[in-house]
This record gives sequence, structure tokens and C-alpha cells, in this order.
Amino acid sequence: MIKIINRKELIENGETSLIRRDREIALNCLEHAVNAVDPEQLLKAKIKMKKDKLQVEGYTFDLGKFKHVYVVGGGKAGGKMAQTIEEILGKHVTAGVVNIPYGTSQKTKVIELNEACHPIPDEAGVAGTLRIMALAEQAKEGDLVICLISGGGSSLMPFPHEGISLTDKQALTNALLKSGAAITEINTVRKHLSAFKGGWLAKKVYPATLLNLVLSDVMGDPLDSIASGPTVPDITTFSDARKILEKYDLWLNVPVAIRKILSEGARGLLEETPKPNDHIFEKVHNLVIGNNRTASLAAIDFLVSKGLNTLLLTDMLAGEAKEVGKALAKLASEGFVCTGTSRSLGVVAGGETTVTVRGKGVGGRNQEVALSAALNLKESEECVIASFSTDGIDGPTDAAGAIIDQSTLKRARQLGLDPEKYIANNDSYSFFSKLGDLICTGATGTNVNDVAVIIVLKD
Repeated sequence: MIKIINRKELIENGETSLIRRDREIALNCLEHAVNAVDPEQLLKAKIKMKKDKLQVEGYTFDLGKFKHVYVVGGGKAGGKMAQTIEEILGKHVTAGVVNIPYGTSQKTKVIELNEACHPIPDEAGVAGTLRIMALAEQAKEGDLVICLISGGGSSLMPFPHEGISLTDKQALTNALLKSGAAITEINTVRKHLSAFKGGWLAKKVYPATLLNLVLSDVMGDPLDSIASGPTVPDITTFSDARKILEKYDLWLNVPVAIRKILSEGARGLLEETPKPNDHIFEKVHNLVIGNNRTASLAAIDFLVSKGLNTLLLTDMLAGEAKEVGKALAKLASEGFVCTGTSRSLGVVAGGETTVTVRGKGVGGRNQEVALSAALNLKESEECVIASFSTDGIDGPTDAAGAIIDQSTLKRARQLGLDPEKYIANNDSYSFFSKLGDLICTGATGTNVNDVAVIIVLKD
């Protein structure tokens, strides 16, 4: 079970008994949400083995009739997914390679867990992806390939298009992450600069049967965008990728090799990614085992169990983190008016915001949401707002998010902190570190975007 390791300090930072209760409920709610999307729990709920038959919701695969079963994939949940699928399939696994983040603790016997870097791809990721491609090419008619996909897979499974270096991809990834681009836009670009993403892995696997087990970190679960869709058809084009770089004023700043590939592709000089009508997808089966809605509904169930009047605001939360923080603060201030009730209130919002980085500080989108909420929350409102990344890693930090209440700014001023300067410098991590209000879990081994919660208790 995933636990918030500094929960006692976070609760005690509340200045009144009511706020301490608010904080405790908020933190318990977030723990409940992230544990609901534990990959082991989700896979064991979705997949059953009866004798030699693998039952996956509407699909049945007779493993006794497949000559080989290979397991490939990558993502932040890759370690837990690989460990669980190996436990379920047992002797039926022939071989496998799954790329996982550095420091992943899971162990497997047959499936190779290859550690690599996230969010900036590295050579270890390339090496593991080459081994995945080798297994895909090894698969023949009569074999089954199980692909384990989760958020973070794009960075963890790099395989640059011919003519593009890893250094080029690293520079592009860094620029895109700071640009404020949505994950679907980032992955559109990635797909057209890769020999692996955007359906290319599926082309290598064909004519073997392919089963995709997906833990979604993209709102709406578009399979072509989750981990940049290595095993599903791609509906985007080289022209789309170029337009995205132009939209965020990156086109003239990215490496020349990247502009060359996208320009040539847009002119039809390079082969497009595999499209929906391609016969290679005839033997591909897809199952989303969990997503942000799974976590958000679990959070709501927890709040209901505590007797709160609840609202699932959305599981499609998007936009600039600063603006989302403002909206959450306003909702917290007007909560009772909106619901027309005297009961205590719990609001859950799931999704993923973006941050356009203009400063030189350190932080993540959830920490920026929380800081913006603190700046816009009225000091008269006795409530708590927390925003949390389900993978336990918010931006390039060791925190999952942050928690605030109406006394956050007062405590900051007592320490001589200017919150306006911190948010202008995108330095929310430093701000909350000084206050002791960072939410810390360590890497959770799962990833379904973010969950924010508002708690307003009545005496």
C-alpha cells in the first residue's frame, strides 16, 4: 500500500483542530485514490488464468496453442505490471523486456526489467528499446506478444528516427516539457521522430497476436497517445507535428535534424506512421486496465464513506496550473453556496495541468496548482486544497504535490517568503519545502495523471 510518508507533519501544520481534520481527510483521500490504481490490483481484477486459458475481459487466449509468449513494454508502472503478469502467466512466459524508471524495486524471473531515465530519455532507454524491438521481430505467426503500456513510456522507450541523435531528442523533449504543450501534442511530435512509437512496434510484431494492457495517463484514454502509441494506429501526421512546434514557437529553436525529418515527412518524402486501415492491426487487442477516472471515483467513494457531501468536478481537468489553482480556490470559497447544503464538502478533480516555464526555479504542476490556490484563497475560509501526482513524482522533484489551507500565506510571511516571487519563478518546490507542506510518497509504481481534492469541514 502506498503511504504519504510525511503525513504526520502535514497534518500538524494545520493551525486549528478543524484544519488538521481537513488535512487528514484530504491526505487519506489521496492515498485511497492512488492505491485504487495499483497495477497489481488492477491486473488481477481484469485477468484470470483457468488452466492454460488467459481470460482478459471479453478475450480468451489459449496459451497452450501459442508457441511462444513474449512480454514487452515500458512506463512508470512497468515494474509492477511485469511482476504481476509474470506471476499470473507463470511458466508460459518465454521471454520479455520492459523499460522502467531508475530505482524501481520490483523483481522478475524471466522478464528483463531495464532501468532507464524519465522524463529525459537516455542511452539505457535506447538499449532496452532495441531489445524490445528484437523480441518483436523474433515473434512469428502462432506467437503471442503482451505489451505493457503505462504513462512515462514515451521517455522510457526512445528509439530515434534515422538521422536524429539521442541528444537531439533530449533537447526537444526538454523544450516541449517547458512549453506548456499538452501531453497529446508532445506525443504527436515524438511519434514522428521515432522508429518505435506511433504503431511501429506493432508493425514489427505482426503477424504474431498482440495484446495491449494499458494503464492510461492521458485524458480520454486515446490509445494512440498513451506512451505515444507504439502498438496502435496513429491518426496524426508529420504536418501535425510541425504545426505543434510552430504553435509553441519552438520550430526555429529545435535541432536542424528534427526540422529536416518533419519537413521531409510533411512533403511525403518519408513513410508516415501506420494508420487505422493498416492490416497489421487486425490481430491487435487493446484493454485499458485503469485510468484517472478509476482514481477519482475511488477518492469520491472515500469521501462519501466519511459522510461528506461530494462532487466529482471532472476527471478531465486541464489548463495552465496557475489558472486551475485560481479556480479551485474560488470553488472552495463558494462551495456551500454551490451545493446548497450545510453538510461538510469534499470535491475531487482529476486530470493533468500544464506549466509554461518562464522562471528558473524548481517545481511541478501540482505544486504550482497548490501555490496558485493559496494565493487566491480567502483567509477567512477554513478549508484545505491538495494537488497530487499519482506517480509520486511531480515535475523534476522528489515530491508528489503540495497541500495548502487559509493560513498558508500567513505562515509564509512569518518566514519572510514572498509567494508571488516564488510562483513567478516557477519555484513552488522551494516555497512548500520551507513550509513543510510538500506531499511525499516516493515513486508509487503507477501513473494515471493527477488528483486534486478540496475539503471543507463544518464543526
